[in-house]
Amino acid sequence: QVQLVESGGGVVQPGGSLRLSCAASGRTFSSYTMGWFRQTPGKEREFVAAISWSGDRTDYAYSVKGRFTISRDNAKNTVYLQMHSLKPEDTAVYHCAGSQTIMVVTTEYEYDYWGQGTQVTVSS
Repeated sequence: QVQLVESGGGVVQPGGSLRLSCAASGRTFSSYTMGWFRQTPGKEREFVAAISWSGDRTDYAYSVKGRFTISRDNAKNTVYLQMHSLKPEDTAVYHCAGSQTIMVVTTEYEYDYWGQGTQVTVSS
């Protein structure tokens, strides 16, 4: 069993930056593919980014490519999402998720564990 707790959300102006963190419990964290998803009211959960267990492979949604960076520190059982050049349309609740597959996956049904989420609001 893996428990995930996100932090780092908040209110930021357009063009600003935030770094989200996701702390994981459990000794098997380092073997999981980790991902970030986001959701706004009335919409389906949307893939944002994913990273392989070793950190050498990543994937991003087209809408965030070049602005967001996913990384992980297996010694700290933590995955990060660095967000730059934020836009109002990035406003959402951001969830981290863990998948037992070794592939870098982008669909939510391939993830086994989910955090409660952290709110990111981009507004002037």
